[in-house]
Amino acid sequence: MLIRDGQDEEGGSSVEVCMLRRNLASEFVAGAYVFPGGSVDPEDHGPQVEALCRGRSDADASAVLGVESGGLAYWVAALRECFEESGVMLARHRRAGSGDDGDLLDTSDPAVATRFGTYRDAVNDGRMGLLDICRREDLVLAVDDVYYVSHWITPELAPRRYDTRFFITAAPPGQVAHHDDTETIATIWVRPTEALSRESRGEIELLPPTIANLRSIEGFSSTRQVMAWASQVTHVTTILPIVLVEDGHILILRPGDEGYEEALADRLASGAEIDPALADLARQAWGPKASPA
Repeated sequence: MLIRDGQDEEGGSSVEVCMLRRNLASEFVAGAYVFPGGSVDPEDHGPQVEALCRGRSDADASAVLGVESGGLAYWVAALRECFEESGVMLARHRRAGSGDDGDLLDTSDPAVATRFGTYRDAVNDGRMGLLDICRREDLVLAVDDVYYVSHWITPELAPRRYDTRFFITAAPPGQVAHHDDTETIATIWVRPTEALSRESRGEIELLPPTIANLRSIEGFSSTRQVMAWASQVTHVTTILPIVLVEDGHILILRPGDEGYEEALADRLASGAEIDPALADLARQAWGPKASPA
């Protein structure tokens, strides 16, 4: 979740979230509005990566996620995917011989914006890695400005399943977010309350994890408040939704919802068999909404 300060309809202070619309031909959740994100890649791991990160060691990050090792790679992947999909790079200028690093990267200068746009294309094409950019521009990744706030596992009926960690950070003021025109086709900055209202009216499509994460920050009026809250999150519950069909419609239950425990027990008792009709409904809901043409 990439956030910034904004204004509500009355001119009061509020928080806005960057959301990207997935390509209508995507194999999963086509057309839905999502946060920037993706998979952890092999190059997100290792001592060379850790040397270019600030404020978190792999041991610290792993402890936060509850894994034995490799936790820092999740932070690096989040920042890399944010740059790939939205063009925003959360990094600081390194100060040689100083224990403190400089300001966050600012791309408001047209020449700098052009250079980093070229870098972004190279990263998306596989010709360059995020660490290559850091070395070339003498940057370090500001992983200490990024907080872990949510953990969801995709329902078993989804065409593709993901074990997803959600993070939050404030967008650098000197950068502009823009979709990549490949995986994503639109960019909006929207207040969480407005996004939820638009979803309830059927104007946009949001996934249950997206809705839950938006609700977690809709009560805040500034990025400072959100980041103060996020920095204090010490326990994140893993959420595995259960998908059912009720009156011909998909019903998604998550921990805490009425009937979740019973549905989970029934699903475990039934083994891995899935009702074909339910699987078809899931494919219709989450699959492509248009051909690549």
